[in-house]
Amino acid sequence: MRKIVLGGVVAVTAVTVHAQSSVTLYGIVDVGLSYVNSAQTGKVGQHLNGASQIALTDAHATGLSGSRWGLRGQENLGGDLNAIFVLENGFMVNSGALAQGGAEFGRQAYVGLSSTSAGSVIAGRQYDPVVFSLQQFSAPYWAGYMSAHIGDIDNLANTNRINNSVKYVTPNFGGLQAGALYSLGGVAGNETQNQIWSLGVNYNGSALSLGAGYLNARNPNVSFYGNTPNKGLATVNNIGSSGSATTPQASPAFAGYASANTLEIMGVGASYVLSQTTISAVVTNTRFEGLGSASGPNPFGYSGNAIFTNAELGVRTMITPTLLAGVAFDYTERNSVKSDGGAKYMQLDFAVDYNLSKRTDLYALAVMQRATGRDSLSQPAVATISGFSPSATDKQLGLRIGIRHKF
Repeated sequence: MRKIVLGGVVAVTAVTVHAQSSVTLYGIVDVGLSYVNSAQTGKVGQHLNGASQIALTDAHATGLSGSRWGLRGQENLGGDLNAIFVLENGFMVNSGALAQGGAEFGRQAYVGLSSTSAGSVIAGRQYDPVVFSLQQFSAPYWAGYMSAHIGDIDNLANTNRINNSVKYVTPNFGGLQAGALYSLGGVAGNETQNQIWSLGVNYNGSALSLGAGYLNARNPNVSFYGNTPNKGLATVNNIGSSGSATTPQASPAFAGYASANTLEIMGVGASYVLSQTTISAVVTNTRFEGLGSASGPNPFGYSGNAIFTNAELGVRTMITPTLLAGVAFDYTERNSVKSDGGAKYMQLDFAVDYNLSKRTDLYALAVMQRATGRDSLSQPAVATISGFSPSATDKQLGLRIGIRHKF
C-alpha cells in the first residue's frame, strides 16, 4: 500500500512539474538561388579581378532569415516569476555547416529570470539593445540580410552578437519598453578592456512606433568582431581583410579600422502604419574612435576617428493578405580619414514575399549599390552589398529568389 501511495504522489508531482514547465523546439529553413553581377576573385597589384556568380546559398548572409534550430524553455517558479532559457544554433542548409563562425549555439545562448511585472534579466550570448530598439525600422527586417547597410556597419541585421553579457529588459508599459546590457571583458587587471555596454528604448503604438539605441564597445576588433570560434586575437584583423591574389577582400568599407580603441553605434528610428502600408525611417551613426591603438592591426597608419552616418527611408505594403512588397533607399557617408576625402554609398532595396501558408513563403530580393570616394583599404571605394563578396568596381547588383519554412 505504501508503494502504491508513493507511486501516486510521484505521478502527481510529475504532472504538476510538466504543467509548470515547457520546452519548445523551433526553427527556420531558408535557402535560395543568389546572383551577383560582380564578385571579387582576387587582385593583382592594385587591380581587382571580378566576375558574376550564381550560387545556391543559405539565407544567413543574403536571405530573409538565417537557417536555425533552437530550444526555448520556461519554468514557473511561483507567482509571476519564471526561469527561462534559449539555445539557438545557426547552420547552412545548403552544406550543413555551422554558421556564426562555427559556434554551436552562435545565434543565442542564454538563461535568466522573467516576470511580467518586473521585467527580465538574462545572461549569456545575445542580441544588444540597439538591435532590439531599431531593427524593426530597417530594411533587413523585411527585405533580408542583403539589404543591410554596407557590410552591416550598424549591426541592424544581427551580424554580431554579444558574448559574456547580462541584459535587463523592462516590462511593457503600454507599448513602451527599454533594455540595458553589459558585457564583461574578463581581462585581469583591466575591467574596461573588451567591455561592451548598450542601451535601448522603443515605443510600439497602434500606428506610430519609435526607437533609439546606443552601443559602446572597447577594443571592438576583439570584443565585438572577434567573438566567434573562427576569429582571432588583437594581432589579427577580425573585421575584414585586404584580400590576396586568389581571395576577395572582406568588409572593405571599414576593415581598415581594426585598430580602433572604441566602437560607438547610435541611432533613432520611426515607422507609421497607414492601412496596409508601413513607412519607416532610421538614422544611425557608427564611429571607429581612437584609430592606431593596440586593439588590432593598422597597416595603413590611420589615426583619429572614422565616422559613418547612415540614413534609410523605406515603404512596404501588403498588396493582398498574403503578398508583401517593399522598397527602401539607403545613403551612407564617411568622413575623411588621413585626408582620403571620405566615401559615400547609395543603395536601393527591393523585396516581394508571398505566403503559401502561415509557415512557408516564397520571396524575391534585389539590391543595387554604388560607391564613390576611397574606402578603408586606401583604394577607390568598391560596392559591397552585405552577404556577397565585394565588387571589383564601384557598382554591384545582387538578386535572390528563395523559399523559407518555419517550424
